[in-house]
Amino acid sequence: MRFQRAEPLKLEGFAAARAFFASCFGESDPACEVLWVAHLDRAANCLHLASKVGDECASSLPVRTIIADALRRGSSGLLLAHNHPSGDPRPSLSDCLATRHLACAAQAIDCRLIDHLVFGGGECTSFRSLGLL
Repeated sequence: MRFQRAEPLKLEGFAAARAFFASCFGESDPACEVLWVAHLDRAANCLHLASKVGDECASSLPVRTIIADALRRGSSGLLLAHNHPSGDPRPSLSDCLATRHLACAAQAIDCRLIDHLVFGGGECTSFRSLGLL
């Protein structure tokens, strides 16, 4: 499912990103993992928002699709968020590997992976604040 907002939404900083993505997860089934991707311009305005629903165990990180969307929209930055139905907000090893892979692909097209947030059990962790980006 893809969404497009009519008015600009500024997603600058961890607090703004956390609040925005928390509202996105409020509308989804907490028993399924969902990945949200926000494409941003240089001023941190959201150009495009997309989601991918997985199952209770995982949601894949579709690197090719994300990079193709970034190229098509002229994205300068990407913000990712996904939930862990288990309630554990810590990134898994597969989360870390896939995020690193996406960060390298984004860098190759002059786009920055700004952060990847993981929500679980009412908590949220940031790859950037954990030093993983």
